[in-house]
Amino acid sequence: MRADRTTFHDAVLAVLVAAVSVALFLVQEVDPGLVAGDVRAPDALGVTLVLLMCVPVAVRMRWPLAGLCASLVPETLLVTLGYGASLAGVAGLVLLYSVASYRGLAAALGGLLLSLVVYVVGSSAGPLSAAHWSDHMAVVVVLVAVWGAGRSLRLRRAYLAELKDRAARLERARAADTRAARAEERSRIARELHDVVAHHVSVMTVQAAAARKVLASDPELAREALSAIESTGRTAMAEMRDIVGVLRADARAELGPQPGMRDLPALVEQMREAGLVTSLSAEGTPRPIPAGVDLAAYRLVQEGLTNTLRHAGAGAQAVVTVRHGPCELEVRVEDDGLGVAAPAQRPGHGLVGIRERVALYGGILTIGPKAGGGFEVRARFPLKDGR
Repeated sequence: MRADRTTFHDAVLAVLVAAVSVALFLVQEVDPGLVAGDVRAPDALGVTLVLLMCVPVAVRMRWPLAGLCASLVPETLLVTLGYGASLAGVAGLVLLYSVASYRGLAAALGGLLLSLVVYVVGSSAGPLSAAHWSDHMAVVVVLVAVWGAGRSLRLRRAYLAELKDRAARLERARAADTRAARAEERSRIARELHDVVAHHVSVMTVQAAAARKVLASDPELAREALSAIESTGRTAMAEMRDIVGVLRADARAELGPQPGMRDLPALVEQMREAGLVTSLSAEGTPRPIPAGVDLAAYRLVQEGLTNTLRHAGAGAQAVVTVRHGPCELEVRVEDDGLGVAAPAQRPGHGLVGIRERVALYGGILTIGPKAGGGFEVRARFPLKDGR
């Protein structure tokens, strides 16, 4: 559709150029001082040559250089036969402009050089050879000006196309960044929800199972287990409200501080109440820890103890070790449970989240069974500037 519209426009332009060229050819008057001989009066042959000069304008956008070459042939004949029709060369100017505007620099320079050579040859052999040098210079200036206008238009189109392409690339990059940010945010939300829900639900499940077993034989112990379930549920709901409060822009939740290494004793005590024998040991001198590393280390211990509670088996014991080094923080959760003898489990979201957290802060994570039995989760977080 666009090609058809372009062809139609060029055809209309060719008709207009032909009308103007024929009119100039018929009404032109040549100064006797500029001619070296007789000037042939306009006739049918001259008009035919002028029309032939204008025909290539109809294909100026498709084949501009070929059209220019085709137009220069009748123009040269027109001058050589003694018509002296320099004013009728409108078609040549239009085609020279088209070559400069729609073709590369090499083709554009070739078109300009060809036009200059044809003019020099025609003016030398035609009746206008006696014209003053300033008149020839004026024609050269017009040719160069037309060529320069075409090149300027081409450069402007290229500049605008580059701007559009750059804007499109920036838009695609922005869309990609937005998708990546959304994916990262979804992963972060998934990690937080899993860490909150999986841990507390696992503790509540174990406590509920214990309460069910002793409900008939020891109602007091069952009551304590139910109280622990209620407390764990309230804690889970509070943390869930904090997460939802962060996600909802219109919510005004009273957010508390994120859990960290300072909350490990409470976490260990909670696991003891759930029936998992757990101990906590610290090595080295505690140092200030970045908030992100502090939360990641806490979640690692939480996930490790939750997995021990769920998979290590009855009678298993867990040991949490925190080592404060001068340039790193090491956190280790190990147990003496089933280890490699445990039934094959489908990899859960918890360990995936732990890997993402540790990798986010440039840490090194080791997860797997121990040589002497049991299971171990260990991570080392680098601390910059000794912090």
